[in-house]
Amino acid sequence: MTHLSTAAPLALDERWTPRLQELAARIRAAARCALSAALGSGSLGELQRAHELGAGDVTYGIDVPTEAVLSAWLEETARAQPLSLLTEDAGWRHAGPDGQGGVRALQGFDHGGPRLVVDPIDGTRHLMADLRSAWTVIAACAPAASAPRQRDVALGIVSEIPDSRGALARELRAAAGRGARRRTLRLADGAVLSDEALQADDDARADRGYFPFFRYAPDLRPAIARVEADFFARLERHAGAQATTCWDDQYISSGGQLALLALGTYRAIVDLRAALAAERGSPTQTGKPYDVAGAILVAREAGCVVTDVRGGELDFPLDVTTPVGFVGWHNDGTRARLAPHLAAALRGA
Repeated sequence: MTHLSTAAPLALDERWTPRLQELAARIRAAARCALSAALGSGSLGELQRAHELGAGDVTYGIDVPTEAVLSAWLEETARAQPLSLLTEDAGWRHAGPDGQGGVRALQGFDHGGPRLVVDPIDGTRHLMADLRSAWTVIAACAPAASAPRQRDVALGIVSEIPDSRGALARELRAAAGRGARRRTLRLADGAVLSDEALQADDDARADRGYFPFFRYAPDLRPAIARVEADFFARLERHAGAQATTCWDDQYISSGGQLALLALGTYRAIVDLRAALAAERGSPTQTGKPYDVAGAILVAREAGCVVTDVRGGELDFPLDVTTPVGFVGWHNDGTRARLAPHLAAALRGA
């Protein structure tokens, strides 16, 4: 397993956090400008129109301006230094200075610059309907000559893109081994209203909160619902839970789910889609590495526990094709109390 030196997260944090926060602000402004214009002209449906099939997922109308922002940012940044960038529309791109004030494409990762993963809009389906916030999810890995994995993520940022009614945005960030922080931004002028440590609480309750099993697509919904029902029945029998106070929330944003887990709004989140689809040999819509890479680090640095669906290590290549499922617990006490009941429910799936 690759182990990051303590210098790597520190160097990435100090050098790249401000740049990536500024990138997130540019993406948020582009998305909200497109949303405002569509609402003003009565053309919201245009934002929901499929534009093209990218390397990892469908690109919708609302994605187009944010992808343009990201491509422009890559061009600007690569004039000064080499870097690798993974996005859902293009996969990995490698670029650096051409020595004449411009940019040239590079052949791979062995260039001495950072390896970055950016999902400009995670939660497209909610935002393009002006229904709910989306999030920009960013992960940064230290320079290396090969493609990174989740365990290599040294810096994570999850930055909110509110719907048209929002005046504030939340932004979570973390550097590996250095904890997590939360900022509140005022959108009118970009002012930072607060910047404070983000730490999970120690409440290990088994009810009175949100414990979603993510199952928004119909194909695996019955199978996931059976595991979910068994899990909550076990909590009632063995953990003294009142299942009627274990609330659901089908938030179509894996990064947003992990942000809410870190904030304590979710007490747990379970995404079984990739695991159940693999067991049944049937493809389905799942989370991808770019959706979650930065958000997993943020949640873990805040004190949450994020594992694979069987409770093991969650590690995967950072690419545009690998299906990713996960289980997240707000704190270790919640994991210790509830994970055995999830494991039992999965054995009966």
